[in-house]
Amino acid sequence: MSKVASRLKNLKKSAEKVVHGNKIRAIIPAGMASAGPPLGPTLGQRGINIAAFCKDFNERTKNIKEGIPLPCRIIVNPDRSYELIIHKPLSTFLLMQAAGIEKGAMDGPEVAGKVTLKHIYELAKIKAEDPPLECTPLEIICKMLIGTARSCGIEVVRDLDPLEYAQFLEERKVIIAQQRKELDEKKEARMLRTG
Repeated sequence: MSKVASRLKNLKKSAEKVVHGNKIRAIIPAGMASAGPPLGPTLGQRGINIAAFCKDFNERTKNIKEGIPLPCRIIVNPDRSYELIIHKPLSTFLLMQAAGIEKGAMDGPEVAGKVTLKHIYELAKIKAEDPPLECTPLEIICKMLIGTARSCGIEVVRDLDPLEYAQFLEERKVIIAQQRKELDEKKEARMLRTG
């Protein structure tokens, strides 16, 4: 065998082993962990029993409303066991639920929804229980939530009139329908150009 062929053979042997990290970050809907992608293949590559993991996750999240996205950290041990850390729901999800909207603003100055300072305070108390924010003062968490709200197009106000806000949400539904129609038209135009 020539030198080149032997080097290629040695290269193949060393390239076959793929070492994955021992930490996995995922956002899994509460009570809805399944063996399908993207979670199943990620766990399977690291040798974790997928069915047992899904059963464990669903059991631990049975008291949470089904479908709420939960950030999770999975630490894989060398013996193929794992440590599962489940965090509180994402700030954007909580803010959009508090504002009663499904989608944030598309344009910069656009207002997608409104929340009061009381909403921000209550959400900050929920987020303060999260492991990464355990030692963070509530004031800083409130400021973080206000910044997140601003980036989503959610306006933070002192007081909110329920009737006025219901009218605002109805107007907002019309705007969202119009935006979706414009996006669909752009997609169709793009498809016609490429077709």
